[in-house]
Amino acid sequence: MSGDLLSPIDGRYARYTAALRPYLSEAAFFRYRILVETAYLEALIELPLPPLKDFPSALLPRLYEAYENFSEADLARLRTLEAQTRHDVKAIEYFLREKWEPLLPSEHKYLLAFIHFGLTSQDVNTPAQARMWQDALQKVYLPAVKALLQKLHHLSYTYRATPMLGFTHGQPASPTTFGKELYVFVARAQAEIERLLSIPFWTKIGGAVGNLNAHLIAFPEIDWIAFMDAFAQKLGLRRFPHTTQILPYERWAESWDSLRRLQSIWIDFAQDIWLYAHRGYVTVRRQAGQIGSSTMPHKSNPILFELAEGNLRLSNSLWQFLSEKLSVSRLQRDLTDSTLLRNVGVALAYGLIGIEALREGLEQITVHPEHMQAELEAHPEVTAEAIQTLRRKAGNPFAYEETLEELSQGIWQTPISPSAYLGYASSLVPPPEN
Repeated sequence: MSGDLLSPIDGRYARYTAALRPYLSEAAFFRYRILVETAYLEALIELPLPPLKDFPSALLPRLYEAYENFSEADLARLRTLEAQTRHDVKAIEYFLREKWEPLLPSEHKYLLAFIHFGLTSQDVNTPAQARMWQDALQKVYLPAVKALLQKLHHLSYTYRATPMLGFTHGQPASPTTFGKELYVFVARAQAEIERLLSIPFWTKIGGAVGNLNAHLIAFPEIDWIAFMDAFAQKLGLRRFPHTTQILPYERWAESWDSLRRLQSIWIDFAQDIWLYAHRGYVTVRRQAGQIGSSTMPHKSNPILFELAEGNLRLSNSLWQFLSEKLSVSRLQRDLTDSTLLRNVGVALAYGLIGIEALREGLEQITVHPEHMQAELEAHPEVTAEAIQTLRRKAGNPFAYEETLEELSQGIWQTPISPSAYLGYASSLVPPPEN
């Protein structure tokens, strides 16, 4: 029963997060590790590792069938093997032996001895998790952010010349335009996305404690450092050369911290939209049959923006915790990283819920330029900046003080329309791309 689920990620908000399952679920973790083990064995064959030099290349595609055709039955078998071994990576090794043994002619069954050759668990887990993170970001999360940005950019361009009262410290300030203030968030998000995309996807592949000891003792004639660097590159990753048994997680924390900054921008945006709704600048259209309050029939609340803020904050708290905790590990490794990294999907899912809720929320708002204009005209004092600036232009060194004195005496009248000096604001919003 869906009501028995402990987490709203897979229950109440499943429609937002379902696209992440092929990349960040428990099943996906097994499948990506099978990919790494298979690609590693293929790299040994292609090296060629001396014992594997006669392995027929025609059999290589068959080895990938365990990854490509991964099924619920395979997942069940892996869980059975893990229950027996109490070790998930060893379970994968045994699983691949079972899968590949029937495919191999008797003269090539020696290949089974080179499954997981010289590796430690983290040499499989880390590249698998890096690939999972890479794919989830590039195929699910960032496309969702792009859709939100496109919607917000179109909205900001539509209202780029719509005058609005500015607010600093919560008080009326110099005029601005609604569209320009929306576009500020577009520009901020684009800058952080550019930073996020510049961060490499790091991995660790270096043997038990990072020294490639087993590889060297078995085949000292091979340049294993160059081999591992090339193997990581083949996976679309970058190998960090100086490690213990685990990757220094500062490398992954770079992307988590960038993502946290990006999501903080969206939290800021959600709060601003909430405040614009509070002032009547925007209203939320109710869907057919939608109830805003169980007792107040008139209510139409900005619930999607509140939903977004809550889930983005929860996501950010997890990213911050992972960034701080995973950089600390006892000696060459303790196991805290293993259990915590299984929650990367949780952190990204809560963020994705927030992003999708914001996009849906923007689809449901109605903007009220007439309310913005009325409130702007009710505060002519905000053109005091323009008045004292024009007086300065005329050479009056006491322009600021004289304007302030007039305002304090309550006798000040402005001949300038509050929206008269907004010529640059609309030009700050470029047209959106189609």
